[in-house]
Amino acid sequence: MKAIDKSILQIALPAIVTNITVPLLGLVDTAIVGHMGSAAYIGAVAVGSMIFNLIYWLFAFLRMGTSGMTAQARGRRDFPEVFRLLTGSLAVSLSIALLAILLQVPVLKTMLWLISPTADVRQLASTYFYIVVWGAPAVLGLHSLSGWFVGMQNTRLPMFISIMQNVVNIVASLTFVYALGMKVEGVALGTVIAQYAGLLVAVALLFRYYRRLYRAAQSLAVARKSSQPSAVRTTETAVRFFRVNRDIFLRTLCLVAVNLYFTSAGARQGATILAVNTLLMQLYLLFSYIMDGFAFAGEALGGRHWGAQNWPAYHAVVKRLFIWGAMMTLLFTATYVIGGMPFLRLLTDEPQVVEASRGYVWWAYLIPVAGVGAFIWDGIFIGTTQTRGMLLSSFAAAVVFFAGVFLLLTPWGNHGLWFSMLLYLAVRGVVQTFIFYKTC
Repeated sequence: MKAIDKSILQIALPAIVTNITVPLLGLVDTAIVGHMGSAAYIGAVAVGSMIFNLIYWLFAFLRMGTSGMTAQARGRRDFPEVFRLLTGSLAVSLSIALLAILLQVPVLKTMLWLISPTADVRQLASTYFYIVVWGAPAVLGLHSLSGWFVGMQNTRLPMFISIMQNVVNIVASLTFVYALGMKVEGVALGTVIAQYAGLLVAVALLFRYYRRLYRAAQSLAVARKSSQPSAVRTTETAVRFFRVNRDIFLRTLCLVAVNLYFTSAGARQGATILAVNTLLMQLYLLFSYIMDGFAFAGEALGGRHWGAQNWPAYHAVVKRLFIWGAMMTLLFTATYVIGGMPFLRLLTDEPQVVEASRGYVWWAYLIPVAGVGAFIWDGIFIGTTQTRGMLLSSFAAAVVFFAGVFLLLTPWGNHGLWFSMLLYLAVRGVVQTFIFYKTC
């Protein structure tokens, strides 16, 4: 078990550092606008960030599908396939990004109609969106590269990229806001600059560390050319890529629908409740990104052992991942109980928002217990490309969420909304557990 734990931590720890820095991008933006003198600034960044999260979540297969399929190809030591997956994923990501830029006006109008923020939040959110949308090629390109790095069992490079992005984001945003006197537009510009800095560094690291492997893969591909034309292999890779990711895309639609309605329902309750939910969601995101570090270990190690058909090692990895998940659940529950409110006060000095948060912060205490199963199972299912199980669990959980909102939002208000969200997380984990033991 020590060897398994070591392998898990070698992948999980850099991924955890990476994933902590991901919400830090949002935390930095939230903290800056939280001291601008109005809850509308917090709400604007929340709405703008949610719009991009929804768009990027729709194409989460660019990371998840690339990770799982790359890990399996690496387990088979099929390195020509490894690089075909990378180039194919990057081509798809850049195509989608260009489409998002071309359709930015109808996309924003549709999203604002669905979320229905107040007039002051709407105007500021639009300013944020029209700047940050130009970072789409960098963000989606990084999705593909990060997924490929994880599939190659290398989470140190994404860690370095994320740390560098946060440094750039902090320096740029603070410069634009406090040195140049900008408001939301300064925060948005800092975000875009950080996104492109991350992409450039990722490409440089790819050439630095994998150039020799690429040349070896090309030589191997030439040696195999006589048995199967390269065009046929490329087509087979593309067909499998889209088949695997079809379920991930549909599954992501379920997640998008839930998160979109959660934000919209909060926005309809006013700028203060929207701000409260934004702050509490930072606690949710913090735990989810920590657990995604272990999920990445599930993707990389589970996918490798699955591709190599090493079943004892595969099941051992699953068991140890859940042991680590239980320990993280205890740690974060205690941390949120003790430090939840002090953490929220660091993010904003708006008295009305802080006071309103006191009535809802205890929902954050339940996030680790409700979500741990879903987060770990997602990594395992991605690594083994069992995407149909992910789709079924997310669909069932979304149905439960909307049923809970329908029954509880009116009598319980924002408490009903949070209860439905936690129930949604729990159902995902329960259904995935059932699917795993039924199929294995």
